[in-house]
Amino acid sequence: MGKYTNDAKELLHLVGGRENIAAVSHCITRMRFVLNDPKKADIQKIEAMKVVKGSFTQAGQFQVIIGNTVSDFYNDFTAVAGIEGVSKDAVKSAAKQNQNVVQRIMTALAEIFAPLIPAIIVGGLILGFRNCIDSLYLFENGTKTLCDISQFWSGIDSFLWLIGEAVFHMLPVGICWSVTKKMGTTQMLGIVLGLTLVSGQFLNAYAVAGTAAADIPKWDFGFVQVNMIGYQAQVIPAILAAFTLAYLEKFFKKICPSVISMIVVPFCSLVLSVMAAHFVLGPIGWKIGSVISSVVYAGITGPLKIVFGAIFGFVYAPLVITGLHHMSNAIDLQLIADFGGTMLWPMIALSNIAQGSAVLGMIYLQKNDAQAQEVNIPSCISCYLGVTEPAMFGVNLKHSYPFICGMIGSACASIVCVATNSTANAIGVGGLPGILSMQPQSMLTFAICMLIAVAVPFVLTVMVGKTKLQPKEVKTVEEVKSAEEVKSVEEVKSAEVTELKAFATGDVIALKEVNDGVFSAGTMGEGCAIIPENETVYAPADATVNLLMQESRHACGLKLANGAQILLHIGIDTVAMKGDGFEYLVKEGQKVSAGTPLIKFDKKKISEAGYVDTIICVIAEPGNMENIVFMTGIYAIEKETTVAKIE
Repeated sequence: MGKYTNDAKELLHLVGGRENIAAVSHCITRMRFVLNDPKKADIQKIEAMKVVKGSFTQAGQFQVIIGNTVSDFYNDFTAVAGIEGVSKDAVKSAAKQNQNVVQRIMTALAEIFAPLIPAIIVGGLILGFRNCIDSLYLFENGTKTLCDISQFWSGIDSFLWLIGEAVFHMLPVGICWSVTKKMGTTQMLGIVLGLTLVSGQFLNAYAVAGTAAADIPKWDFGFVQVNMIGYQAQVIPAILAAFTLAYLEKFFKKICPSVISMIVVPFCSLVLSVMAAHFVLGPIGWKIGSVISSVVYAGITGPLKIVFGAIFGFVYAPLVITGLHHMSNAIDLQLIADFGGTMLWPMIALSNIAQGSAVLGMIYLQKNDAQAQEVNIPSCISCYLGVTEPAMFGVNLKHSYPFICGMIGSACASIVCVATNSTANAIGVGGLPGILSMQPQSMLTFAICMLIAVAVPFVLTVMVGKTKLQPKEVKTVEEVKSAEEVKSVEEVKSAEVTELKAFATGDVIALKEVNDGVFSAGTMGEGCAIIPENETVYAPADATVNLLMQESRHACGLKLANGAQILLHIGIDTVAMKGDGFEYLVKEGQKVSAGTPLIKFDKKKISEAGYVDTIICVIAEPGNMENIVFMTGIYAIEKETTVAKIE
């Protein structure tokens, strides 16, 4: 009998039994299920299991967070269930059975825009800063801007536009690359296609409205003329063109003999897709995008804008659950291209804040519930910083009324937002930092909206919770500590660990900066991450290797002498690489010293596969370490620099 046999039997029963499992796999922290009938899963009882740290449903997969012992749990589970696991990709494929057409489209959009969001956020912050120095008339009795009175800031303003232009005007390049990456076709061809959409040979898209039809440059083929118009910042034309390229490449690969495929496939695919983009798809996509943005803009600015704001603010959080919220990215970008800013995204940021404030209310209501606070507090913090999943799935939906209170607060804040015409430069950091992406003239009004999004859900959650939240016997933190079995003073001293050394060379960042809902929210525990310059992961302290992923080789678990367990994880979703580019340098059960090489990895292969190589270090089990201070924001040297001090 395995260690987790009883827990595995319980989970099998709670997910609906063996007959309800279409596919199952695991990554380094989570069990990934595709269920024939997701409604049969008793989520409340699953999350009440001691071995379970949380659960959520995403892209048709029901994911149960176990922690760094998930491989052992998985082995016991498959043994108990009498089923064989499959690869992560197979699970994704099977998950499509739980998605309708709309959900599949939304999933595709999410996968396209997710790699682009960091650049878009940077661009939005830059535009906001430029507006502050070149558009706010704060000097000489309100007649001049900072750029008007200072050559230095004028130069900074001009220089920063280099980045702003690259992000927004050249957006089709990123979209085409992302589509080809998602479709598994040649990414370089996608980049070239994107460049043909924003070429300097064309009339810039932003100049079309002010240019007479006779002055627009044209290709003259004798029998027909085609306008030479660029598609700067256009979303839909780029998506249509990129998918055309991907399907053409797959078609020609299928029919073309391998001996000439290297020449024929890229040539035919690229030339035909560029022709389709400029002759047919571009004009059609431009029109579709303009219609969508005009309709949304009319709703936000028209006579019924208050109603629009109330409805959007109220329903956005439920849209997140369904995945339909990903459509907003495309609409936001189209609004920015057509109108120079977006009034939609500020309401999205307010919805995030409102859900976080509902969790804040739960923190107040459950202040004596030590177990609940372990989930509430990190969920609230991550939500205020723009990561809503832990708050929504881990807290608000579990109790239902905080979720509704957050929706009401979001609606109230959104009404004020549209009433005051609060506008953002671009998609920004969700939650409280969202104010940094607002246009200068909208910062004050948006700050008022933020106060509403904080106050209303908090007050409503506390008021409703006092009547709905059932009192229960919960041990306080002090009671839990006193009830725990502790080692003798001599034993603790002998196993004392005072610091963790750098497990790689590079910049040390906080977990919240890692683009992953589970790690960023602290669900797996406290920790830090390093953006590596080298290609080897080293042991941060004396330990025993207690977890290796033999198939993927992208992670390693260590157990320290004081009982603490550390998880070292290379990249996000790199499990999909199936071990390509990763090599273990140690064996399970091996004792290692601080600085011992653990894993060798190939940065180039990770990048080519479309993943980041950030190395994450998480304290999955703290042992007797009560206070851990992580030294983030520094540059670390492998095996030398202290990245965590333990008290």
